[in-house]
Amino acid sequence: MPTISSARVQCVALLGQVLGQGRLLSEAMSGQAWQALSAPDRAAAQRMAQEVLRNLERCDRLLKPHLRKGPPLFVRNVLRLGAWELCTGGAAHGVVNDCVQIVAQDRKAQSMKGLVNAVLRKLSADGPAQWAKLRVPRLPRWLRDPLVAAWGGKAVAAMEAAHLAGAPLDLTAKGDPAALAQAVGGVLLPTGSVRLAEPGQVSALPGYEAGDWWVQDAAAALPARLLGDVAGLRVLDMCAAPGGKTMQLAAAGAHVTALDLSETRLARVAENLARTGLRAEIVAGDALEHQGTYDAVLLDAPCSATGTIRRHPDLPHAKQGEGISELIGLQEAMIDHALSLLAPGGRLVFCTCSLIPDEGECQIEAALARHEGLELLQAEAPGIEAGWRAPEGGLRLRPDFWAERGGMDGFYMAVLRKPGGSAPFQGDLPDPTG
Repeated sequence: MPTISSARVQCVALLGQVLGQGRLLSEAMSGQAWQALSAPDRAAAQRMAQEVLRNLERCDRLLKPHLRKGPPLFVRNVLRLGAWELCTGGAAHGVVNDCVQIVAQDRKAQSMKGLVNAVLRKLSADGPAQWAKLRVPRLPRWLRDPLVAAWGGKAVAAMEAAHLAGAPLDLTAKGDPAALAQAVGGVLLPTGSVRLAEPGQVSALPGYEAGDWWVQDAAAALPARLLGDVAGLRVLDMCAAPGGKTMQLAAAGAHVTALDLSETRLARVAENLARTGLRAEIVAGDALEHQGTYDAVLLDAPCSATGTIRRHPDLPHAKQGEGISELIGLQEAMIDHALSLLAPGGRLVFCTCSLIPDEGECQIEAALARHEGLELLQAEAPGIEAGWRAPEGGLRLRPDFWAERGGMDGFYMAVLRKPGGSAPFQGDLPDPTG
């Protein structure tokens, strides 16, 4: 019997955990079977699972006419993988054979290997032409409906196109971003991030071992820049892991405290700081119980992460919106506690990687109503465009912004100033684009 692709086997297993158990890919990529894969097979399995999830609606639309009744999830996921591969250039012989053998080796599903063989052979002939005519996959209704209510159907359709396109790789430079762009063959974005469309192996890029940069989406790099000149200031990164914002603040000369609830995630922060040669105090603990006094606080609050779907296509399928109301309550409590940690005149940057206004604009409006004298400052940093400014004064970033450049993660961010005292800030950071 021919050897079955380990990457395809594990891809089907990943799909089962996301679509059957509600687990995120980051959670599913663990365990002995996953660790036993070679690095290339892990990369291939992850890429295939992401692309099937990105194109789930298309796969199901093509399969539906060939299925009288829905097969078990395991078989359906094998068919989805086969449909995606066959319609995007996969070699029919290898794809069909592997998918049939994957089903044949499962005791509960082996009686359906004939069905899998018949359906995929039909798709190998006419699937690619049909695939090209299908619409851009839409978000699940639990998320699409509130986003359409907030931003309108045209904007949401543009976001869905950005989700389908995926995401390039963005880097933040420890030093000169223009020099980094030249070294890695990337493009220097107006906000100071460096973008690579085809990065290859990240750890093989120039400057990785030397710690000259770290991976960070261009949108995620903006909140730290909104604090302006933080050199010499005491700054709390309130939910620090995996450490991108901590490194930005440390590189800008701040005395940074990196706080996070997860010691495991903080270990990654420590590794990143060691690689880049930057320093910060690392504290494991509950953000709502932390004590101290700071000139500035950066709060990248726990949220639905709906702004990161272009790089995490599993998210809208693994989750159904559960827990968002609890997250909104947690964000509110974190804002209030962060303000209590600020010295008079200190600044709080609040941000979430969410597309849902209740986790962004509404939080700031509510905070201003709760705290007398709290001031919403104009968000300023190089490269900010007028269309990003939200009506209440924060910044609203969306995946479809910079579409011609490869998009960006969805984010909301705002700068708040605590009343009293005099702000210790000396102005904005220098223009990173030179």
